[in-house]
Amino acid sequence: MTGAARQGGAIMLHGAVLGRLLPMHLCLDAEGRVRQAGPTLERIAGTDLAGRPFAEVVSLRRPAAATDIAGLLALAERPLKLTLAVAPALPLKGLVAGLPDGGALIDISMGISLIEAVSRFDLTLGDFSPTDLAVELLYLHEAKSVVSAELSRLAERLNGARVSAEKEAATDTLTGLANRRRLDATLARLLGQGRAFALMQIDLDYFKLVNDTHGHDVGDAVLRRVAHLLRAQCRTQDLVARVGGDEFVMILVDIVEPFRIARIAERLIRQIEEPILVGMRECRISASIGVSVFSRQDSPDAKRLMREADSALYQSKGAGRARVTVFTRPEGTADNTDAA
Repeated sequence: MTGAARQGGAIMLHGAVLGRLLPMHLCLDAEGRVRQAGPTLERIAGTDLAGRPFAEVVSLRRPAAATDIAGLLALAERPLKLTLAVAPALPLKGLVAGLPDGGALIDISMGISLIEAVSRFDLTLGDFSPTDLAVELLYLHEAKSVVSAELSRLAERLNGARVSAEKEAATDTLTGLANRRRLDATLARLLGQGRAFALMQIDLDYFKLVNDTHGHDVGDAVLRRVAHLLRAQCRTQDLVARVGGDEFVMILVDIVEPFRIARIAERLIRQIEEPILVGMRECRISASIGVSVFSRQDSPDAKRLMREADSALYQSKGAGRARVTVFTRPEGTADNTDAA
């Protein structure tokens, strides 16, 4: 028999056809032994189930347990909750129908265990009836997985673009240092935390002469070299920013002692005064530095600190350049340091 035949009001199906329509069925004889099992069920079980008592293959949980054919047939037409012996933690659904010869047909479906079973037993679409809702659910699950993965990749790209844009917006394009926007944000954060720091304003001496003599391309190379020297003096918690053509600002966190500040500034001036070679051109510049100090006892005022550093810078310029001046407030809370 290659398909289905009608006999006395009953329809008899060839085993292969029944397996295709109900790939997770158990056909039992009147003794309760497996006469035939669906191909998917046998694949999950990992063995030929024919001849085995159904109670060794499945365990009925609800509405009642059954270990013989009589107990099983008593549950006919009632929704069953059951598990397989090979996967007792995997809840399944089932339905029992009596057969004319006293046997029974159990049709099993995976229900909410579908995705877990597919993953655990490496099932494919061919393991399900083409009309089974499970096929649609598998398609939806696969589509959801693909969409979720794509959305995750998109979110990563967007977040990366956002971070990149934020970093670019806070970075000086010529030197790669922080710009005024990031400087202002860092000042606000440190002042809000009450964190002590020194604000060092640096202005390059004789830089205009380099631009006028050698051109802006050489001038840009000199600025990048200075940026490298300043960055090398920074710790992780410090900041160096370019805030104008040849103007830079350094924030040295937790450094407020005038002698330490002077020592750092003098070292910077010596390094900047070293000849800078750009191609075959030798460029010589220097730097004047003004410093304002914020301590925990001060009121948090970024504009005042910038004015103080600027005032100290012009004192350095007026004293002959290539110097550092630490601003001294009228009440004498900090010493003025003037170093050549």
